[in-house]
Amino acid sequence: MRLINRSPGPALRVFLTLLPFVLVLVAYMIASEARLAVNPQDKLLPAPSTIAATAERLLTEGDRRTGRILFWHDTAISLQRLAIGVGLASLTGLVFGLLIGLVPHIRATFGGFVAVASMVPPLAILPILFIIFGLGEVSKIMLIFIGITPFLIRDLAQRTVEIPHEQIVKAQTLGASTGVIALRVALPQILPRLVQSVRLSLGPAWLFLIAAEAIASDLGLGYRIFLVRRYLAMDVILTYVIWITILAFLIDLALRWLSRRAFPWSGDGL
Repeated sequence: MRLINRSPGPALRVFLTLLPFVLVLVAYMIASEARLAVNPQDKLLPAPSTIAATAERLLTEGDRRTGRILFWHDTAISLQRLAIGVGLASLTGLVFGLLIGLVPHIRATFGGFVAVASMVPPLAILPILFIIFGLGEVSKIMLIFIGITPFLIRDLAQRTVEIPHEQIVKAQTLGASTGVIALRVALPQILPRLVQSVRLSLGPAWLFLIAAEAIASDLGLGYRIFLVRRYLAMDVILTYVIWITILAFLIDLALRWLSRRAFPWSGDGL
């Protein structure tokens, strides 16, 4: 039997899923032990026990000045910025993607513009955003918004164009207007694609968030990482990186669960 026709059983699937993580952890432990054996004061690859102790301290000890635990406060601030930026981008992407994909005049007007806008590196215009919106929350949210909205619009517009034309014709035969077709025929079919597009855009959204917080912020996960880098505090940096990875995974897991519950017919298996 060919390999493409073989599927791992439940136990083997769990083993194969965990295998890459275990290999990375083992490789890190070996490299860390080798460096620490040469120089016990080495900070580049702290021992896993050091990272665990640092994580416990960050998660439980409050700030000396304010008394609040900065780790959780940074997390709340970053998640708030991410949620607002991704939420606004999703709404804009849904509306314009639907209109561009459904209405030929709007597609002719905005299709090319969105395609060109999606080629602009968002980080390149970060200084412009700081000049226009200042160093506050708006510029950070706008970077996320500008960074992922063109992708969402293009992806959703393409999905709208792929809707079988027979469905549009049948709806028109029954007397449906353009608005009714958009809301009753096209919208239900692109909502699952919206969830998947958001899942794919979360990686870039985190990148834009961390970059904005690192450059101009006094709170947030990105700010804290770049604050301690000057002290070579790799145990703190790795703790925050691991936490950001966990948050991203949990958000993706929640969106996948939402897709399966709300749109079981979409066949989302990834």
